[in-house]
Amino acid sequence: MSQRFDLVAIGTGEAASAVAWKLHAAGHRVAVVDSRPYGGTCALRGCDPKKVLVGAAEALDRVQRMVGKGLVAEGARIDWPALMRFKRTFTGPVPAARQREFVEAGIATLHGRARFVGPRTLRIGDEDVEADQFVIAAGARPATLRFPGAEYLTTSERFLELDALPRRIAFVGGGYISFEFAHIAARAGAQATILHSGARPLEGFDPDLVEVLMSASRDRGIDVKVGAQVEGVEKASDAYVVHASGGLHVETDLVVHGAGRVPEIDDLGLEEANVEYGPRGVRVNDFLQSVSNPVVYAAGDAAATDGLPLTPVAGYEGGLVAANILEGNRRKPDYSGIPTIVFTIPPLAAVGLGEEAAREKKLKLRVNHQSTESWYSSRRTAERHTGFKVLVEEGTGRILGAHLLGAQAEELVNIFALAIRAGLGATDLERAIFAYPSHASDLSYML
Repeated sequence: MSQRFDLVAIGTGEAASAVAWKLHAAGHRVAVVDSRPYGGTCALRGCDPKKVLVGAAEALDRVQRMVGKGLVAEGARIDWPALMRFKRTFTGPVPAARQREFVEAGIATLHGRARFVGPRTLRIGDEDVEADQFVIAAGARPATLRFPGAEYLTTSERFLELDALPRRIAFVGGGYISFEFAHIAARAGAQATILHSGARPLEGFDPDLVEVLMSASRDRGIDVKVGAQVEGVEKASDAYVVHASGGLHVETDLVVHGAGRVPEIDDLGLEEANVEYGPRGVRVNDFLQSVSNPVVYAAGDAAATDGLPLTPVAGYEGGLVAANILEGNRRKPDYSGIPTIVFTIPPLAAVGLGEEAAREKKLKLRVNHQSTESWYSSRRTAERHTGFKVLVEEGTGRILGAHLLGAQAEELVNIFALAIRAGLGATDLERAIFAYPSHASDLSYML
């Protein structure tokens, strides 16, 4: 006998949870299903545990920068096993707590890998589950790499569970994962190498600020190699050798996959449910509804949308899906003014248009691009690699984009994000009176 629900959410991360809770609150019979511990990528295997490690690296870096300026750093170091134990105080309780919250609310909790066996039926293990609506929010997985020895690579998820940090680490790919983890590893005493196939890493960010970040990375001992297409990984007796284009060979103790993630939907049996999908995820209409099966919606990393693959975007899309199921398709996503951050040291943040994209749109703009190394906010903590680029539309004063590198960039970018989404212009921000001295008080000089 199969179970039947009004809605089944595939996944237990931000997108799936947002839909499940809102539908449950509206009186619907709801179930969630996950083949992994409940909580999703961000809480268990991504941004939350990563930021714990970043916090330790930032603290050590600040102490070391201030040597000779009032602080003594002798003996300061990262104790990796202790740091991992601290990290697990955040991740360890999540699955049980998340499941308990669902159960106590009356949301059914199912475990196992779900697979569609019909347009309205999932099979989970040996049991069939039917529903009137489904939301696919199964998250993402590391992209499949097709070179010899790819099986030797460690995923970002496993990196976050390392009980001991190897002395030498090579990161394949030049995106968020590689740069963030390399900055953590370098400050924990490892020799880190980043191998990026293209001419410039972090391709979604401002190229001028990326150059400064690359300089900061190299000054910290991180070997950033561009134009280095990995061709294979060979296992030696007690190490690995990464072979890359141009005859490059890197000997290392660990190779980490930082070459991108893809929607984790390949084995969901989407063909059986007549759900169209592609490399970017489930194909959806403007209301996040499957273009081929109207009882299916998708959100987060599993949906092929214009939204960035970020936790806040997943939660936002989950809320829209819930509203569209409850009210009929009325709400469309607005992806303007959503910030994204690389949590390196210093962090690199961006929101809105980049300079190249703005010029391609033939917009008339004013660009304010400066190094802030000599500014008070950088000098007082001995930061050397800081800067910004802000784009303002001529005539209207509309803020088109903001790109920031330096301490608290992840906080300051939120002010620019609010301005873009709320339609505030440069003059509006210049009128604001911010607390001083603070990083926000620098904002008026950036416009």
